[in-house]
Amino acid sequence: MMILNKRKVLFLCTGNSARSQMAEGLLRWHGGRYFDAFSAGLEPKGINPYTIRVMQEIGYEMESHRSKNLSEYLGEHFSYLITVCNHADEKCPVFPGMGQRLHWGFEDPAAFAGTDEEVLAKFREIRNQIDNTILAWMSSQGLQAYS
Repeated sequence: MMILNKRKVLFLCTGNSARSQMAEGLLRWHGGRYFDAFSAGLEPKGINPYTIRVMQEIGYEMESHRSKNLSEYLGEHFSYLITVCNHADEKCPVFPGMGQRLHWGFEDPAAFAGTDEEVLAKFREIRNQIDNTILAWMSSQGLQAYS
């Protein structure tokens, strides 16, 4: 089944290195027939290597992803702008074409300190939280996920 009018979704966090990148990828994976997913940061830092690792673990390759600044999307229309960190929720400017604004606050896995395995476990935990939130959000709209 093909949906002709996909809804554009922009995920926003501070660094566009982990949470918003995971959310973009997971929404593309589960809901690509319904949504065009994008992500950006208020202060982009590049994609965290752990983000790439935990997404590859579930079969999602991130070679097309790059860290982007919110300014790249100003002037575009989005059906949804979803902040995934509290800082972005507080600092996100209001701009024309923003659509419905949602906030899904997730802990920053990049701020977690520990051994390689402990940090990897934190990234997996946040990836799974984002995944569950996206699946629940899609279900609440009567949309079936696929992957």
